[in-house]
Order: sequence, then C-alpha cells, then structure tokens
Amino acid sequence: MTNNKHVLSWIEEMKALVKPANVVWIDGSEEQLKQIRAESEAKGEMIKLNEEKLPGCYLHRTAINDVARVEHRTFICSRKQEDAGPTNNWMDPKEAYEKLGKLFDGVMKDRTMYVIPYCMGPIGSPLAKIGIELTDSTYVVLNMDIMTRMGKPALDMLGDSNDFVRGLHSKADIDEENRYICHFPEDNAIWSINSGYGGNVLLGKKCFALRIASYQGKNEGWMAEHMLILGLENPKGEVKYIAAAFPSACGKTNLAMLIPPEVYQKKGYKVWTVGDDIAWIRIGADGRLWAINPENGFFGVAPGTNMKSNPNALLSTKKGTIFTNVVHNLEDNTVWWEGLDKNPPKNAINWKGEKWDSASGEKGAHPNSRFTAPAKNCPCISSEFESKQGVPLSAIVFGGRRAKTAPLVYQSLSWQHGVFVGSIMASETTAAATGAVGVVRRDPMAMLPFCGYHMGDYFKHWLEIGEKLGDKAPKIFNVNWFRTDDEGHFIWPGYGDNMRVLEWIINRCEGKADAVETPIGYEPKAEDINLEGLDINLDTLKGLLGVDVNLWKEEAKGIHEFYGKFGDKLPAALKTELANLEKRLG
Repeated sequence: MTNNKHVLSWIEEMKALVKPANVVWIDGSEEQLKQIRAESEAKGEMIKLNEEKLPGCYLHRTAINDVARVEHRTFICSRKQEDAGPTNNWMDPKEAYEKLGKLFDGVMKDRTMYVIPYCMGPIGSPLAKIGIELTDSTYVVLNMDIMTRMGKPALDMLGDSNDFVRGLHSKADIDEENRYICHFPEDNAIWSINSGYGGNVLLGKKCFALRIASYQGKNEGWMAEHMLILGLENPKGEVKYIAAAFPSACGKTNLAMLIPPEVYQKKGYKVWTVGDDIAWIRIGADGRLWAINPENGFFGVAPGTNMKSNPNALLSTKKGTIFTNVVHNLEDNTVWWEGLDKNPPKNAINWKGEKWDSASGEKGAHPNSRFTAPAKNCPCISSEFESKQGVPLSAIVFGGRRAKTAPLVYQSLSWQHGVFVGSIMASETTAAATGAVGVVRRDPMAMLPFCGYHMGDYFKHWLEIGEKLGDKAPKIFNVNWFRTDDEGHFIWPGYGDNMRVLEWIINRCEGKADAVETPIGYEPKAEDINLEGLDINLDTLKGLLGVDVNLWKEEAKGIHEFYGKFGDKLPAALKTELANLEKRLG
C-alpha cells in the first residue's frame, strides 16, 4: 500500500517486537470492513443489531475492569521530567520503552496485527496530520473507521514524509496492573497496552489529537484544543463560528448540537455542528484564527442522551454506530440506556453480559457507556465540516460548573486577560463525581488531562498566539449555565436557551451590543439578553449576572494556590492579571 521507507522500517521493527501471526493492512474499503465486521461478530466481539431499526449498528462490551480512560496509568514520556510538568504523570522514555517492551514482546504471536493508516482532519487539508496505529483489536479498526479518515487515502497524503504519529496497541490480557498508555512527544509515538476501551486504544482520539498534537502545535505554532466548534447562522444567512472548552459534565456535546428555542427558529436562526470535542486551530493567511475538527465521528456518552436533552446526538446514532457497554434489548435486538426513555426493556442483558431487570435497582448501562457515530449522520452537521481550510473563529468560550461564583456570561478585557480566564477555569464537584460536594477543581482550558507538555509553557503558547494575532484575535468569553438558587435548583434553563447568550457573544464580536465593565470583565446589560418566551424576569437575570466581590476574593486565593504548582514556568503576564483582578476587587 505504500513505499514510504519510514513507515515500512518502523512496521518491521514493531513486527519483530510483537511477532504477529499475520499482518493485515487496512485500506478502508467497504469490502474489507465487511469482512472484519463478520470476523468480529464470529468471535463474539461485536453483536449485530436490528438491521431495520439500527442499520449497520453493533453492540460491544469491554472487560468489566476496562470501562474508562485511566488517568493514573497515562504517562507523558518526555526526556526531561520538567517538560511533562506538574499536572502530568511522567515516566522516563528509556524506562517506558523497556517496561512496555517486555509486555509487548511476542504479545501478538497468535493474533493478527492490523495496520491502520488514518488522517486527523479532512484529507488534503494543510491543517490535517497522519497517524498509523498497529493493533490486534477489530474493535479498534471498526471504531477508527468511524472516528477518522482511515485507509489508503491517508497513506497517499503522507507520501514519503516521516511526519506521522506511530501508535502501537495491544489488548494483551486486559490486565489492569499492567495497563499503560504512554506518550512519547519527542518521538511522535504512543504505546498502549492491556486496555480495549475507547479513549485508551483509539489512539487518534485524546492520545494523538490532544496530547501529541498539543506538543506539535507548540513547536509548529498552532493549537490543539479540547473544544467544540459550532456555527451560528442569523436570519440573513450569515454564519459566525465559536470554539468552546468545557470540562466533562458541563454540556459540551449539547452545546455543539444546540437546537435554538422556537422564538429563534421562527426568525430563521440555525446552529451548525463542526465538532463536539476537539479543535485544531491555526493562524490563517488573513491573520485570523481558523479551526478544523480533526475527527470524523462522535464518541459520545450514552446515558442521559435522549430526544429532549440532545435529539441531534441521538439521531446521529441511528445507523453505522457502535454502542459500547449499553443494555442489549433482546425484545427487538436494539439498545437501551438510563435516560433514553422511561421504558426499560423487560427482556434484556446489561453491560456486563448478564440477564438484567430494571426492577433490580442496578443500572443496566455503564455510566460511561458510549456510542461511536459517524459525524455525517448528524442532522445539524455543518456544510464546512469537510472544509480543508477550516472555519474562522469569532469567539472562544470557556465554561465551568459554578453554583454562585461565576456569572452567566462575561467577556475578557483583552486576549491576555482571556488566557487568564481560561487558565483559572473550574468546576465544583457534584455528588455524582465524588463524595465531597462543592470542591473546586481547576481544569485550565479543559486541558488538564490532555496537555502533552508543561502547562506553564502551554499558557505561554496561548499568550504568544495572541501577540501574533494582534487585533485579529477572537474575543474571549466565560459562561456558567449552572448558577443555583439557595435550594440548589438551576436558575438558568440551559440547553437550547443557551442560544440567547451565544447571540449576545456574537453581537459583542460584531460591535452590535453594549457591555458593563465589572471587576472580572465585561458583562451584558440585562436588557441585551433576549428573554422572549422565557419564564425568567429581568431581576432574575440581573441576579444571574451578579458578581459577588467577597466570593471572588476567595476565588483569588484559590487561584494563587493553583498557580503555585507551576513555579517559575508560570508566565509573568498571568501573575499580572491575577494582581490586577485583586486590585479591581478592592
């Protein structure tokens, strides 16, 4: 399939290590994929679902000890520990290659090694990058087909170049004690062993698209960010694009696929999805920031996804989708999960493969059960989804889950202040996350688990990008959909009504809306947020926009403590921004 000597010599080296029984190159053809699906089904790795109701869909179950990303077994293996920074687990690359080398030695001796060439981003885009993953898992092959542009076109795009990410994966024995996901940023390599679950094994996803790509971006002058990309179309047919970063459980996919409230729909407003998870962002020839979604599918959390919470996501799963760790409804050979509807199946198998009855009180689907769905299925997929140059960004939005501190929306005073706002992003833990409720967890730019190098250098990179952009920089905002009243109820309705806030954001970017300066940044005048058709009055909205100076003084103390982690790598500009905030708070 290729004469690229870098590719061929690396594959020979890996073959000598894992000693596969045979090797299959994945060309991406439907004919070959059909064969792999059939093999996977025959082995019991995949269960074919109801062809009439869910055409081309399959169910997969992972091992019970292998159901989520494993942060404590995920390492950045940079040559110097300092380069990994205080927020990553570090392992010396020599030690990592030696330790994992022993685990990989002969691991595929009675297995097939699949060679998966894939492209992150549209084929032929100057913003796209190539990876090759070697794996013994048909689950990986079939998911990578949905999540990336996989097969021969990726190799053709690579040509003779040596610029590709080398991924090696084996399920091995799915042994928790020997599970490792190691990233070698200086070698453009990822090694993953003893897992068969999503984010640990689909190496194009968080491993390449964020951890390795963030390092590449720092060296090559671009950004790999944990951000959705959406297009907001006004009644004149003009579309403006927003990239937004949220920690998990803050409604990222829901915002990416937002359905405008009826009052907006009637006027002709629309929202288009470019991406729901990752954005690769570069400065274009016109000096503005342009973004692509490097992925080709959605790897979404199933529980809670329904026709009310996110109809576009649910409709995306209706064909060609792989469901992982959900309930198998034996009545009609379909799938079910908690929060899908109020009719759990009577005759069903749970995510562990056991007979299941909803009356047992046990959940049928794993809380982190997933769907891998082709992006092209999404009813609101953007016409720019395959655009090689990407989309120009008007705004960057950060958000978190705060009960009292952060207002509904505010705008940063400048790009530098915006980097500060992103660097202090935080959410309060909910009962679901841990035993402790209301603990503030910092997650700068929602990148804490995904930055492939020292976070202090990452902040510096953001500041440098801003200097290059000058007055062409997108405006930066912070939102909080999660303000609560004294009884703990959410005040803002969220979901589609977040459109009302996005409208103000775009109006600010276009100089069409006014703002009030507060100690934390620019805020809307309450009357500039459209409340038409909402059961919220102006006074409630003013409360949602309130800035409690005492809470923010407490917040500043927490920021000092968090910044202390980064030592002398923390950019001086961020120290200045914190001092300025404290000055404004008085």
